[in-house]
Amino acid sequence: MYMDPISDLLVRIKMGTKSKKETVEVNSSKLINNILKLLKEEGYIEDFKVNKLENNKSSTTITLKYKNNISSITGVKQISKPGLRIYSEANKLPKVLNGLGIAIISTSKGLMTDKNARKNHLGGEVIAYVW
Repeated sequence: MYMDPISDLLVRIKMGTKSKKETVEVNSSKLINNILKLLKEEGYIEDFKVNKLENNKSSTTITLKYKNNISSITGVKQISKPGLRIYSEANKLPKVLNGLGIAIISTSKGLMTDKNARKNHLGGEVIAYVW
């Protein structure tokens, strides 16, 4: 059975924060690591570390961020799915909770938040919302 790696990442983060886990483990890829880099820069996760496994495979350990026992991530939602890709023009990029959250956008210049994409006048595929 095929599982979308982005949905796997988002579900593991969501369930990890609900069960108050300190770390969660996901399969590693360039796309996943770039999404985690964005989440770290925006302050939604504490850190992430890529672990080398045997057979040239790797996994990523994500350290979730809590303040006063409340998670930094309140919710996540995958927008673009393998069966239905969602694209947006630069002037029509979505705002998550009127700017309180972020939308992860895949542009021609790489992954970036909706704020950076708007600033650089770039549109692209809307990957997910995080708030």
